[in-house]
Amino acid sequence: MDQVFKYWGIFCTLLGLVLLAIFIGSILVDGVKRIDWEFITNLPSRKAENSGIYTALMGSVWVLVLTTIFALPIGIGAAIYLEEFSRKGKLSSILEVNISNLAGVPSVIYGLLGLEIFVRVMQMGSSVLAGSFTLALLILPIVIVSTREAIKAVPQSIRDASYAMGATKWQTVSMQLLPASFGGIMTGVILALSRAVGETAPLIVIGALAYVPFAPSSPMDDFSVLPIQIFNWISRPQEGFELNAAAGIIILLSITFIMNGIAVYLRNKWQKKLK
Repeated sequence: MDQVFKYWGIFCTLLGLVLLAIFIGSILVDGVKRIDWEFITNLPSRKAENSGIYTALMGSVWVLVLTTIFALPIGIGAAIYLEEFSRKGKLSSILEVNISNLAGVPSVIYGLLGLEIFVRVMQMGSSVLAGSFTLALLILPIVIVSTREAIKAVPQSIRDASYAMGATKWQTVSMQLLPASFGGIMTGVILALSRAVGETAPLIVIGALAYVPFAPSSPMDDFSVLPIQIFNWISRPQEGFELNAAAGIIILLSITFIMNGIAVYLRNKWQKKLK
């Protein structure tokens, strides 16, 4: 029976890889010929051959930068407090469990939360700022959990040696633990941001537009992002827009693969350093 499950698992893995290869291959065949400098710098258009991703790309950049600014200090700070400064008890255990559970909440729920708090209560409208705050909430649990795991992986001997030299708790954390866990922290942060780059549901819920004739120039501007632009194109009946969507998918996948590649590099480098 064990052999049956083993071979079934191998078969399912190979089948998944084949289907993924076919999917990516078909996208590459359709989309590569559409990618050029004009496609990247052109504004959206009703004519497929003149349409580009500039506004969606700039919207994604704005959202990604602001999400990083909001999520990193809060997430890393919360992780340091929970791991090194908080008293271990029933309340902290409940808090830790809830943070871990929040990492698995569907992204559309965060969109509804962002719609109520940022769009309606705080009256930010369907702006880049509202989208960034919403995505920051989405990735906060991931940043907190990954940062805590990175800090936990630092050997206890480093803490003991720092205290033995007369360092305070904060000096030990800031000068020993954070530098030693930097690679692991950045790995978790980059993986969280790579998830944020591909999110569509929460941004649609807060009112991000499928068509924006201009690139954002301030945090309060309306915006679109690459996944929404791709969805808009793929829903059009014209064949030219399907080619545009394939080209957009290639660019989005490239960004995601690059970010994940950086995360893998930092993780491997960090693991070697700890050894």
